[in-house]
Amino acid sequence: MASAADTTGRVIKVLPLFLDQQGQDSPTPSLYDRDAYQARLRQHDTNNITGIRVDVQWKVSHADGAKYTVRAELRGVGAAGAPQVKVLTAEVKPGYFSKWTSFTVAGQEYKEFGSLVAWHATLWQGDRMIGEEKSFLW
Repeated sequence: MASAADTTGRVIKVLPLFLDQQGQDSPTPSLYDRDAYQARLRQHDTNNITGIRVDVQWKVSHADGAKYTVRAELRGVGAAGAPQVKVLTAEVKPGYFSKWTSFTVAGQEYKEFGSLVAWHATLWQGDRMIGEEKSFLW
């Protein structure tokens, strides 16, 4: 059995994705289509954006029976340039392979939050941070 000191974890990747009026990040499963659609939403169809989803890929090695949490902190600019902060958390169970956890801000909550400026994703074992990834502007 692994001890808490042996446990290691990391945040592998963070993907912030705009959601359209149907709640989709892409019209097809293709990664190429997803990237092209995200660019179109960001540059030309901003009125069709109704939310944002932040997908966090993470992994824990030598997991013990402790409680694990993935946290995504988002900074945005809301109405009249007011700064907004949103902290989203999810309790997770590690497995043998890496896993994905998604956080969504949509509808009225997204309108109040405004546009995403920066993000910071962390992986916690109890009250000890074992992995993190952050955007350039964090």
